[in-house]
Amino acid sequence: MKITISLSALFLLLTINSFSQTIADLKLKPKEIPKGYIPNDGNICVTPQACNFYTDIETYSNIVGTVKSKAIQSFRNKTDRGSIMYFEFDHVFKGDRFLQGLLWGKDGQPTDEHPEEYVVKGKFLIIWSFRADSPIREKSETKIETLLP
Repeated sequence: MKITISLSALFLLLTINSFSQTIADLKLKPKEIPKGYIPNDGNICVTPQACNFYTDIETYSNIVGTVKSKAIQSFRNKTDRGSIMYFEFDHVFKGDRFLQGLLWGKDGQPTDEHPEEYVVKGKFLIIWSFRADSPIREKSETKIETLLP
């Protein structure tokens, strides 16, 4: 009986933790930004499709759902630049197939020309518009996987 109560309490704690996250929690903090990168105002996506999705998200709401909040972080260094886009939806994100087509076209997966990647965790959608080997992208992906398992 004690084990059941303990496991239930642990499950409840993990559930509450994943639902209590906000976009502010997911964004990279200054101390988490890899050396050499500086924040950049606005968006500097690798391809226009990702930034158009961010700026015109309301246009796609009937396909992907209604956005509760969104934020963007852009960074650059001498050899790398890009944006991380964060979305929180009112309900679970439902536009997976649409987003794949928008970002990657008929390839259906990232390419050198369209390197964006994204992850959906319940109500959250995070899009990384960086080259595949970007250290800042890796740092952000690790943080997201830790906070939204």
